[in-house]
Amino acid sequence: MTSTRIRTLPPLAALATALLAGLPLAAHADPVLEWSRIVSETPIGPPPIAGRVVAMASLSVHDALNAIDPRYESYGTIPAAPAGASPDAAVATATRDILVSQVPAQAATVNAKYAAFMATLGPCPAQHPNCIADGVQVGANAAAALIQMRQNDGSSTPDLPYTTAPGIGVYQPTPGVAAPRFEGIQYERPFGINSASQFRADWNAVMDVQSESYTKNYNEVKSVGNALVRGNAPNSAQSDIARFWAGGAYDWHANARIIATGKSMDSWERARLFALVDMGQIDTLISVFDTKYLYRFWRPVTAIRWANDGNPATSSDAAWTPFLGTPPYPDYTCGLPNGAGAGAEVLRRFFGTDAVPFTVTVNAAEVPLPAPFPGPLPAKQITRSFATLTQAANESVDARVYAGIHFRVGCTQAVRQGAKVGRFVYQHWLRPL
Repeated sequence: MTSTRIRTLPPLAALATALLAGLPLAAHADPVLEWSRIVSETPIGPPPIAGRVVAMASLSVHDALNAIDPRYESYGTIPAAPAGASPDAAVATATRDILVSQVPAQAATVNAKYAAFMATLGPCPAQHPNCIADGVQVGANAAAALIQMRQNDGSSTPDLPYTTAPGIGVYQPTPGVAAPRFEGIQYERPFGINSASQFRADWNAVMDVQSESYTKNYNEVKSVGNALVRGNAPNSAQSDIARFWAGGAYDWHANARIIATGKSMDSWERARLFALVDMGQIDTLISVFDTKYLYRFWRPVTAIRWANDGNPATSSDAAWTPFLGTPPYPDYTCGLPNGAGAGAEVLRRFFGTDAVPFTVTVNAAEVPLPAPFPGPLPAKQITRSFATLTQAANESVDARVYAGIHFRVGCTQAVRQGAKVGRFVYQHWLRPL
């Protein structure tokens, strides 16, 4: 099933339309896809930091295109574009300006890619001799509007001092972590939802360490997430799934691009899709860190190494090691499945079906292993395919348990939490005109 409002024309029809309208001929199959790849290639930071920048870039591209040809609601407010303004130049400039302003360390690389891209544009038709310059101005306007909107948005203090005392069930820094991170993300102003707490996950029985739910979750992750178990089955499906999702499949901007590349969509539709997905991604991160630091529930490695949690159905192991390194923040709810829930929900609603097949290949990093293993698992390219969006989101839950870094319930709740965020964003923003 295709997305809404498909406007893609056959190549000859598109050529004729451009000539008759006096529009600049596109030098690129789709500048939205090209600049999406450049965004993904740009080192920005971990997801809680990168998510904000990627959303700003995608929203500025969406707004720039809709200033040229209004088809969907804009996010910000910018002047209408002059007739004949180049969409290619607008997309490139909007993205470049966001990246350079928000990631100044990458300015030289981004500007070089921008210059190479712009050199391929033109010439402008006689009816619109300033098409490139006009497109540049439209893109600059869109980026400037987003930058202004995000001033003083709370993103400048992602980390806060952590002073919670140790105790049974209480999160503490895990091995290799000097201090917890990203507590301040919950105070960042959301892009689409009303507040960080709007879709806060409810308290769950898994956080009662005497409960049957906790016992079941504890014993599962202790078994399947053990580095010794995974190291003895390095090429098993479980080991691959853990490494695959940690190795890049968590990036739903890239997943959306893979899906959109195989669809009959134009630049406006792809720009809207990426903007909605990326709004959902950053807002679900803001939501998840609100939940994480409200409950401050401990990670499996802390729980399993704890000498006596008072639960007779659990047994501690001071040497237990998770398969993958534990991220530096509390367990409940889980960030990666939260993003999967949001990404899958936006895509599901955009295309009107859960049956959106896609294939992702990642280059998984090497994995250190404890003794008696002689060395790490080597880096590995892993490819996985999904018939539905639900299948992908559910596998992201399994991945964090197989990695040994989350209790299952926190991940299943995260998918639901993320889906609520994605649904709200889709229903309230960037709607067809």
